[in-house]
This record gives sequence, structure tokens and C-alpha cells, in this order.
Amino acid sequence: MQVLITLGSNIDREQNIDEAIAQLEQSSALRILAVSPVYVTPAVGPDGERTAQAAFSNAAIRAETGLDPTALRDALRTLEAAMGRVRTSDKFAPRPIDLDIAFYGEEMTEVAGKTIPDGDVLRFAHVATPLADVAGGWVYPQTGQTLAEIAACYSIEKMEKIQ
Repeated sequence: MQVLITLGSNIDREQNIDEAIAQLEQSSALRILAVSPVYVTPAVGPDGERTAQAAFSNAAIRAETGLDPTALRDALRTLEAAMGRVRTSDKFAPRPIDLDIAFYGEEMTEVAGKTIPDGDVLRFAHVATPLADVAGGWVYPQTGQTLAEIAACYSIEKMEKIQ
């Protein structure tokens, strides 16, 4: 199954994004097909407004996996924990690494209360833009738009491409 995974970090962000990609490339559960550029974006809260937190580095990968969505999520959470991520009730808290399943093929599903495809694709440039870099033709099923079309709705000036 082809999947899209988003990566984000605002603690030692360059090092942690690179490390997460390296770990994912070494995983026997995934075969990386494409890696987006890394973007630096302001930290945002649940309302989409900027916060005082440190900026984030964001990226996305397209990969193949034989894992089902729950097992893939568990593998991503294991990697997060190994990299020092401590999850709290604050979804927008600073973090060394954040790994999320944005798409699981063309399936619409839910894993541990989170909808896949990820609804944040429609809310945040830092999610949509890297995903469009690795899978611009993929269609967000609820709207019928491609990821490239969704990303084009955002002002790229808010994002600084660093790789």
C-alpha cells in the first residue's frame, strides 16, 4: 500500500527531521518512494493562528508498506518515542518529532480517533505543501481536489523551503 506520512519538529528541528527520515529509510516496514523538501513554518495553534513557539520544520514522504493503518501508526509512535517525543493532551505542544499518516492509499479510515486522510491537509499549508511535493496528483476524497490544487490555495511566502 502506498502511504503519505508527514513529519514535523520544532525542537532541534533540522537534526530531528533528518534523523526521522533516516530511520524511516532503514525501516523494514517501509520503502521510501519520495521525500519532500523541508520547509520552515511558524508554529500555529488549533485556530491556525501563529503562536510564540519556535518555528517548525515540516516535510512529507511517500512510501510503500505492508502494514495496516494501526500497525503503521504504532510503528510511527515507536519511532517518535525513541526520538524523545512525549505526547501530552496539547496537540500543538513543542516536539522533537511528529509523524502522522496523512493518506493510506485511497482508503478512508480512522485510527485511534484520527481520520485518514488527515483533515489537516485542508487546514494547514505546512501539511498540504510537502504532501503535494511527493504526491501532487493524489486526490483528497472529501473535496475531489488534488494535493497540488489544495497546496496552491496557500501562500508559499509563509513557508521557507530549506532543502
